[in-house]
Amino acid sequence: MNENDLDGAFGLPAETATRLHLLALNPTDSVTEGFLPAAARLGLAVTLLTDQPDAHRSAYERHAPAGGALPELDIAYCDVRDFREVIGRISAQAPAGRPAAIFTNSDHLQVQAALAADYFGLPGKDWRAALRTKNKAELRRSLADAGVDTLWCAELAPGQDPADHPRLAAPGVPYPCVLKPREGVASEDVVLVADADELAERCREIRARRPEAYLVVEEFLEGTLQTLETIGDGRTLHTLAAFRTDISPPPYFIEERLELLPAPPEPHTGQVLAQLRALGVGFGACHTEYVVQGDRARLIEVNYRAIGDQCDLVLAELLAIPLFEHILRTHLGEPLPADLGARTDGRVRMEYVMADRAGRLTGAPAASVGERDGVRLDYRPLRAIGEEHPLYGTNRDFLGVLRATGTDQRRIDQAVAGFLAANQWVIAP
Repeated sequence: MNENDLDGAFGLPAETATRLHLLALNPTDSVTEGFLPAAARLGLAVTLLTDQPDAHRSAYERHAPAGGALPELDIAYCDVRDFREVIGRISAQAPAGRPAAIFTNSDHLQVQAALAADYFGLPGKDWRAALRTKNKAELRRSLADAGVDTLWCAELAPGQDPADHPRLAAPGVPYPCVLKPREGVASEDVVLVADADELAERCREIRARRPEAYLVVEEFLEGTLQTLETIGDGRTLHTLAAFRTDISPPPYFIEERLELLPAPPEPHTGQVLAQLRALGVGFGACHTEYVVQGDRARLIEVNYRAIGDQCDLVLAELLAIPLFEHILRTHLGEPLPADLGARTDGRVRMEYVMADRAGRLTGAPAASVGERDGVRLDYRPLRAIGEEHPLYGTNRDFLGVLRATGTDQRRIDQAVAGFLAANQWVIAP
């Protein structure tokens, strides 16, 4: 089957349907279990533009038998990283009806979706804000220029020797520093370096995998890692929730667990919102990570999309609001309600079971859902028995995710501890 054979593989275009064009790279739970069912509930037909159509087709075929409602769905191949190809592909599909909205939940495609929406005169994010948040060097420059936060930072071009960089060669580099790809995601190739020698060594390692990548070296921010989840329509910006995040020991930064805070804390939330406004962020969903240093909030990164790794699915259930529909409605040009009506008594702990070595997974619990003492435990495997992997040092080391929800944090923590003690994950070398 070639790329064009996949067009319309999930239904013929409906002339009368309101059509959403959704941009995606690899399939994600957020899209398959969140946004596509929400589109169906809103009565939207969907054209999904992707450079991985076979993977999406398989994901939706797996999801549909589980009772997940899916919209009328056309899958079309597109080089979605190129906004010119996105615009051309949408324009060429005019017989399917003018798009009502253009949307993506991908970190990598926010600028492309924003430019395409602007081209067709549709609601969307400001492409400048999407670029500022995606490009970590530009993020630091923008925050400093706005006078809201300044962090020591240096940008390395592909192949550039750190010893030849004027800032890195000068005295006063605040080691230890964090080295990461300028446009990276999910802690991929993010590492703490102790000195100039380790910086040079880690740069060589990353460039062996990413020879064309720009790298960023920045001051290490110590403190508790927290998140702020927001949703806006360009006029009103709602704070949905905040998580406290536990990460792995240095030198890597892998999220091991997230715990929902009772409420977005102050004064940190107000400071984060001020920094988001300075970046131009305020449309659709946004997932912001920051470090708490006393009364000060220091941004780590801004992901201009919904939180992932199944946290968004849990939030929609726990807050008891149509979260995914709200996000899509903003892209349809509809205002958000002044009060989302979200529940405030729910608590959640997301526990990620991680591989601690390379090898083949030979034993692990199956998927399960249960409830006891007011705590609902939903465990989902993320790696199949028999799969063999290296140790990545990223969230690709996740073997499974345990979603524990209820209203009593102590009971939730006890239930998680009991589940982990009662199960084994075995990796054979």
